[in-house]
Amino acid sequence: MLSLTHYQSTYQYVNITRRLRHRGPDWSGLHQHGDCYLAHQRLAIVDPASGDQPLFNEDKTVAVTVNGEIYNHKELRKSLPSHKFRTGSDSEYDEYGEEFVDMLDGIFSFVLLDTRDNSFIAARDAIGVTSLYIGWGQDGSIWIASELKALHDDCDHFEHFPPGHLYSSKQGGFRRWYNPPWFSKAIPSNPYDPLSLRKALESAVIKRLMTDVPFGVLLSGGLDSSLVASITARHLASTSADKKLGSQLHTFCVGLENAPDMKFAREVAEYLGTVHHEFHFTLQDGIDAIEDVIYHTESYDVTTVRGSTPMFLMTRKIKSLGVKMVLSGEGSDEIFGGYLYFHKAPNKKEFHRETCRKVLCFIFILATDIV
Repeated sequence: MLSLTHYQSTYQYVNITRRLRHRGPDWSGLHQHGDCYLAHQRLAIVDPASGDQPLFNEDKTVAVTVNGEIYNHKELRKSLPSHKFRTGSDSEYDEYGEEFVDMLDGIFSFVLLDTRDNSFIAARDAIGVTSLYIGWGQDGSIWIASELKALHDDCDHFEHFPPGHLYSSKQGGFRRWYNPPWFSKAIPSNPYDPLSLRKALESAVIKRLMTDVPFGVLLSGGLDSSLVASITARHLASTSADKKLGSQLHTFCVGLENAPDMKFAREVAEYLGTVHHEFHFTLQDGIDAIEDVIYHTESYDVTTVRGSTPMFLMTRKIKSLGVKMVLSGEGSDEIFGGYLYFHKAPNKKEFHRETCRKVLCFIFILATDIV
C-alpha cells in the first residue's frame, strides 16, 4: 500500500491503512513527517529479513514506500559504490533525483518523500502492472494508494494514476517518463526475427526469477503459459532461487471438472517434469466467491469478474501451500494479437494500433504476488 496525505490523526490514518492489510500480511510500516504520512503493507518477496518499508536514505531525510519488483537493482547498486545500503531489498533509495525512474527495470509504483524541502514524487511502471490511484481532498490533501478502498472516504475526486507517469509535488502535476518508440503507434519496420523474439522472452522470464520465497507458474496448457513454464524449468537451476527453494518447479492449474485446460496442463507438466497441482471448483464455488472477487478487483465489469473468479479461487489454494509468487502467461494476447477479434483487423496499421491500445489499457501481468 502506498499513500501520502495531510491527515489530522495518526490513529485515524492507521485505521485507513487496515483496509489494505490483505495486500501485505508480512509487515505494516508507518512513517510520519509533519502532516505527511507514508504507510506500507508488505508482502515480502525479496530480502524478507531486512527489507521492511518505508525505507530511508543514509541520513533518513528521504523515505520511500514501493510496491513491485526492481529487476536491475543489483546493477543499480554497483553504480553507487559510495552509498551505504542498509538492506538487501530491491527497493532501497538510489540518489539520482527524478531521473532515476528511467533507470528502473521492473514493475513498480512508489511514493518518495524528501523531508529536506517537504516535496514528494510518485510514479507508476511503464504499462501499469502494479495498481495505483490518486485522489484529492477538499482540504487540499493528496492521497495515493494501491486500491480505491483507502481513498473513497476522504477524496472528492480520485482517478487511476496513469501508467508510465510521474507526479511531482514541486511541479504540481504529471509528466510521462516512459516514451517507447512504439508509443507513437508507428508500424514497426524491423523484419521478423524469431531468435531475437526468443531471446527477449527468455530474458523477461529469467529476470522475474529474482525471489527469496517459494514460487511457481500458473499453467493452463496453452502456448503462452507453457512457454513461460518451460523457460522457468530450464533456467531455474542457474538462479539464486534454486539454492534456496530447490530445482523442481511447481505448476498450478484451476478449472471445472473435466475442463480441457486441465488435461492440456497435465500433459505439459508431465513433459516438463514439474510438481503439478490441480484445483477443481464448482459453479457454486464460483458464485460464492463473486462478492470477494468484486471487493478485491474493485470492479463490476462482467469480463473482469468472470476471468478473476477462477484465479481468486486458485490463488487462495496456492497461498495455503506457502507459495507467495507465481509467473503466468498473461499479457501475450495483448502484445501478439491473440484474441479472435484481431483476425478482423482491416490492415497492419489498425492491427498494430489495437495491440498498443490493449497494452496501454489492460494490465499486463507476468509475475503475480499471492496476497
